[in-house]
Amino acid sequence: MKNNNNLNDLAFAILRVSFSAMMLTHGIPKINMLLESSSGFPDPFGIGSTPSLVLAVIGEVVAPLLVLIGFKTRIAAIPVIITMAVATFFIHLNDDFGTKEKAILYLLAFIIIAMVGPGKYSVDGRK
Repeated sequence: MKNNNNLNDLAFAILRVSFSAMMLTHGIPKINMLLESSSGFPDPFGIGSTPSLVLAVIGEVVAPLLVLIGFKTRIAAIPVIITMAVATFFIHLNDDFGTKEKAILYLLAFIIIAMVGPGKYSVDGRK
């Protein structure tokens, strides 16, 4: 079977853009939370609700925007991976699988994105 690099690059771009865009739908409301009141936000590591929320905004807004355009993709995927690992293994640890499933899917998708890189259709892929 012939390996079609253009098709692979297109598939990587679809994965990168779609998961990043979907992650933004979870992160953007957290910006509003940050501007209004972060008192109810989970604090799994005892650093305070506001710092925890800032880290979540970085992992769910700033980093996904970079991944979406394919800029420093492998490095930018790391905050998303960490955020989704925290959501999966700390915030939703005792929840049923259906509740933590989204975080697991995002975690796996961004691990793949970090492993594969941005591909040709990205800021980093331009030559």
